Amino acid sequence: MAVDGRLFDHLPDRIIPVDELRDLLLDQRCPRRVWDQVWAHVISRARIEGSTWTITAVGLALPMLTPLAARLTERYADDPSDIHAEVLRGFLDALRTVDLAEGRITVRLRWAAYRAGHRALLDGMDGPTPKPPGFHSSEPKPPSGHPDLVLARAVKAGVLNRTEAELIGATRLEGIELADWPRPPGLTYKTLAKHRRKAENRLAAWLAESDTSPDDGDPTGAAATTWQTSNEMTGVESQSQNVAKKVGGDAANQPPNSGLQGRG
Repeated sequence: MAVDGRLFDHLPDRIIPVDELRDLLLDQRCPRRVWDQVWAHVISRARIEGSTWTITAVGLALPMLTPLAARLTERYADDPSDIHAEVLRGFLDALRTVDLAEGRITVRLRWAAYRAGHRALLDGMDGPTPKPPGFHSSEPKPPSGHPDLVLARAVKAGVLNRTEAELIGATRLEGIELADWPRPPGLTYKTLAKHRRKAENRLAAWLAESDTSPDDGDPTGAAATTWQTSNEMTGVESQSQNVAKKVGGDAANQPPNSGLQGRG
């Protein structure tokens, strides 16, 4: 499998094997516009030619799908295979539907995979745990201090809408620059930053008001002790580690040797 490098900016003017292409795209010197050019080409071929180029697209995406799947399941006590599968399904669904003319294709693909995996994580956390013999249901497991679950509870409580939670999660926890977030047409960077700031202020106030003992298993209570100190929520990634320590202790499982995490 290879592409013609002459079709793209910045790439060598020769036939490029896809494994080399992946390395070229990961190079920090590679302009982001080249990412869109390459992904538009690969997705177009996957839509036209089917399975071979679909698998090629997955191979190119593994460097972003692997850490995403690992982060979603780092504190998940059960088998993470279903969540990994949902991450992949979300990515494959986006291959068929993402608008290639809008740009920031990589961000859109990654966010689609994240949303699918996050929904599966919430379903897994809320479901009953089967116990032998007979696999009778038990009470759902108490949630861990995962910051994504705090955002999900804020949406459920009406403090944030889904778009605001996705915006905070992507730009504060996922390392996506605000300028790279796929904002709606006509919405400026300055306006988007203002919306995020207002949403974070509401979230911080809600966390402060809902402060409870960490012993009750509610991650929002422990989260309040770390997140309410800054309405801008700068450094949430390091703070979320403190939340996890207060609520759930050490990580419940190590990365498996198979699945997306096993790809390294």
